[in-house]
Amino acid sequence: MFPRAAIRGLSSKFTAAATRAPVRAAAAAGRFARLSLPATSAMATTATMSFSTKTEDGNEVANPDMFCRQCEQTKDHFACTTVGVCGKTAETSAMQDALMHTLKTLSIWAIAGRTKGLTAEELHAVNVWTLKAAFSTLTNVNFSEERIAEYIQEGMAIKKDLEAAIGPESAPTGDLASIDLSGMDLAALEDFGYSVSLPIRQEAMGDPDCFSLNEIGTYGIKGVSAYAAHCYQLGKMDEEVMADIHQVFAKLGSDEADMEGLLANAMKVGEINSRVLAMLDDAHATTFGEPEPTQVPITVTEGKAILVSGHDMMDLDILLQQTEGTGVNVYTHGEMLPAHAHPGLKKYPHLKGNYGTAWQNQKFEFASFPGPIVVTTNCVLEPRRAYRNRLYTMNEVGVDGVSHIGEDRDFSEVIDQALHMKGFKKTIEPVQYHTVGFNHRAVLPLANDIIEAAKTGVLSRIVLIGGCDGSQWERSYFTDLAEELPDDTLILTLGCAKNRIIHSEKLLGATLSNGMPRVLDMGQCNDSYSAIVVATELAKALNCGVNDLPLSLALSHLEQKATAVLLTLLSMGVKNIRLGPTLPAYVTPGVLDVLVQNFNLMPTTDAISDIKQIMQGN
Repeated sequence: MFPRAAIRGLSSKFTAAATRAPVRAAAAAGRFARLSLPATSAMATTATMSFSTKTEDGNEVANPDMFCRQCEQTKDHFACTTVGVCGKTAETSAMQDALMHTLKTLSIWAIAGRTKGLTAEELHAVNVWTLKAAFSTLTNVNFSEERIAEYIQEGMAIKKDLEAAIGPESAPTGDLASIDLSGMDLAALEDFGYSVSLPIRQEAMGDPDCFSLNEIGTYGIKGVSAYAAHCYQLGKMDEEVMADIHQVFAKLGSDEADMEGLLANAMKVGEINSRVLAMLDDAHATTFGEPEPTQVPITVTEGKAILVSGHDMMDLDILLQQTEGTGVNVYTHGEMLPAHAHPGLKKYPHLKGNYGTAWQNQKFEFASFPGPIVVTTNCVLEPRRAYRNRLYTMNEVGVDGVSHIGEDRDFSEVIDQALHMKGFKKTIEPVQYHTVGFNHRAVLPLANDIIEAAKTGVLSRIVLIGGCDGSQWERSYFTDLAEELPDDTLILTLGCAKNRIIHSEKLLGATLSNGMPRVLDMGQCNDSYSAIVVATELAKALNCGVNDLPLSLALSHLEQKATAVLLTLLSMGVKNIRLGPTLPAYVTPGVLDVLVQNFNLMPTTDAISDIKQIMQGN
């Protein structure tokens, strides 16, 4: 797809931006002592992990306890080497590495099963397990070693079933396919995780740019699996999608320095995700009704209360059913805010409104909420003592010492606790509102108005500001960008990053001169498909390409779902994306050069400078 020669060198365009947002690429030749992958399932001990590396600031990191850089917030934009910025321990990190290796092993067996002719029904167990296991390794999802170990052992049991169904004559061969972690205790699984950690695998591959692409593909396919897991919760499972997901995992497990193949694999991740996001969009609309613009109270009502955070609409729906007639009100938090736009959910009168903002503020917002809290998916943080005993996790989410609701979705314990708590003592007045529901189904009917506004000078440019939020101070860039954009610009926003915009007093109630709202909330990150549809349909209406639209994109990057969405946009050929607040540590300068040359991917600089470029169409 891209010539290997393009990998070498650093573009002058990025060099100019590097003073503001340097790439902290941890993968560089000669940084690690010579290490090797285990040839069989025999466990390596932590002693084999001995190595020393230096950050770009020249600080030496000798024999780190862990090496994790899957999120943008990683320590010093290099790697988390003692404990994760997210709170993940070295032991949990090792367990997740072991589970990721198990995923690649099971993917090889799933491919062999399809070659053998196994049906979708016969592959159902490995398909579902793949999505859940991958989802559990995302940032801020599962901090429980025991829960991760359960996924590994479940995977090994499924592998044995596949072995029996496929037979020895059609069984895959090789070290990765033969791995067997059955019955291992936590210590042994941790040791295995250390033996297949990033530094060891990078050294085995021997090419930092290739390994960078391997990581990009890995984190992207994790995000795809999470979105597909949301689809599965809504009864949607696509066998062709699962076959492609397993192909990607198998490719990533080869640790082969195949530049062209890994580039193609990364683009394939984006293409798969476009199909998964479309499936998820349809699943939400058909299950809960097509989203429509809806005013959501963001102040509270007197009464007993339960708070629901995460992304999973089905969990919310079932909780609403079980709380009917109990006198308990339900509030959404974070990425659950768009639930209020669906007719099938907002029909419940005790779905009272939205409480709080983005996930990174939960330690303060959960502590002050006078009732139990249910976290359905990412993101969860290690809870404070103030609310630990009233926090509940679901699905792939896991925190040791916190109650977990099983697959039966029995919320009786949550409801009982809510009834015994004080709840909100009074209704806050006047009620304040935020409007959600600007899904592509609501925005596209406005296409003619948008085009007319552009032709008459009412609208100068459309700017999409979205993605994953985080706690770094640099993320104020996205607030500044939105607030400083000219008054004749239209802002589309989605994902948890929208909280930096929708709560801006400067933008509250802002309109274009024709009365159209300046800020349109398109939903959660699961609704990214809406932005894609709007862009492609506007391009069709104007008879131009997406890159020719008066549209600019500024994406807040944090975790693996954001990687999947970014790869989707790149696989579509979308250019001129601004990514920030800093670039991921796993992107080497050589790989970044490819992205700059082929897609004009740009690091964010400062809001005022970027706005000048944006308004000039750059």
